Amino acid sequence: MSRIGKKPVSLPQGVTASVNGQTVTAKGPKGELNFVVNDEVLVKMVNNEISVEPRDQTKTARSKWGMSRTQIVNILQGVKDGFEKKLEITGVGYRAALQGKNLQLALGFSHDVVYQTPQGITITVPKPTEITVSGIDKQQVGQVAAEIREYRGPEPYKGKGVRYANERIVRKEGKKK
Repeated sequence: MSRIGKKPVSLPQGVTASVNGQTVTAKGPKGELNFVVNDEVLVKMVNNEISVEPRDQTKTARSKWGMSRTQIVNILQGVKDGFEKKLEITGVGYRAALQGKNLQLALGFSHDVVYQTPQGITITVPKPTEITVSGIDKQQVGQVAAEIREYRGPEPYKGKGVRYANERIVRKEGKKK
């Protein structure tokens, strides 16, 4: 049994949601998102609460039960508050700058890397060594942050590269004489 799926999802203040068949739509101050729930899961709206339950007791239906509830919680939180990921750049000469809507990264290559910001995502650079990715879709925010980190991930010897703000890099010992 899913412990997460059993709990109904209550609507946050200032957010309206509607269930139309298998589609859950949420509107809030930050925008509008929708999520299409898998056919093996039943979604109902009762008394300003969204409840999720499996249609039958098959293994696949029960496995999608908790994930569907979590996705609904994510869209409700996204339209209310939004999501944010912070990245840090470590290394001599490594820096980031905004060029219009594009992110320009100097990461030790012979050329600067230019990352085009997708629709619905906001990238800010408070310092040349910090990048903040924000938006209302949790999956898209995480994907954009992962794509930026992928250009030059942190290396284990000196820790140079792009990493998440709360990421801990396991360092290796260098050569011995």
